[in-house]
Amino acid sequence: MKPDIPRYHVRVAQGEADIRKAQRLRYEVFVEELGSDGALVDHENRLEMDQFDPFFDHLLLLDARNNDEVVGVYRVLRDDQAERMGRYYSEDEYDLTALKNSGRKLMELGRSCLAADHRGGPAMFYLWNALAHYVYEHGIEIMFGVASFHGTDPNEIAPSLSFLHHNHLAPENLRTKAQPAQYQNMNLCSVEEIDRRAAMKQIPPLIKAYLRLGGFVGDGAYIDHEFNTIDVCLIMDTEQLNEKQKNIYSKGVER
Repeated sequence: MKPDIPRYHVRVAQGEADIRKAQRLRYEVFVEELGSDGALVDHENRLEMDQFDPFFDHLLLLDARNNDEVVGVYRVLRDDQAERMGRYYSEDEYDLTALKNSGRKLMELGRSCLAADHRGGPAMFYLWNALAHYVYEHGIEIMFGVASFHGTDPNEIAPSLSFLHHNHLAPENLRTKAQPAQYQNMNLCSVEEIDRRAAMKQIPPLIKAYLRLGGFVGDGAYIDHEFNTIDVCLIMDTEQLNEKQKNIYSKGVER
């Protein structure tokens, strides 16, 4: 391969074959690695799939050094796509009334993952850069979606949940709330009890990335026993990003 050709590039999935590649990577990460499951998961063909996939756009991160293998995915749903589907994926877990009544152009994010061999390097920056272009192209004003802690015991991550509650709770006009059936209060520790360094260490990298970009969390976590996770709803107002944050979010990347 010529040295001036970037290792990664991103495109939107075109057709069923592309979506299958995304579902196969999701199976490797969410099912085999993290132990999640679902009603439509196809274990025989190793596909993590659900009824929402046909309505979403799927951003595919391709490895040019390995025949454009799909090594990263991001699933995105604009408000016009959600209108055709009749709902957002996150509404199973969160009351989105505040967002839907905001009058802003919304986009839901989900199913973000990287193949294990591509973590810790530039791969995620390529996905984020592509996402930034997508947001700009479609005039998105509010991004949101659920992000997960592994496991279903809130006591194990009580300092982290409390840190998010005390420091990053969304303003009321954009505040989602976990559905009552699996609502988990995130205010488990007082401010004085929280060891900030220890709390941050337990927060997954994707959630920390959104926080660095000015993201907020909704009211309450949601315990998802099927996916073996504790979820928080992340919300980002793209108009509130300062210039430094915009540069982080939309900058180009080197190989």
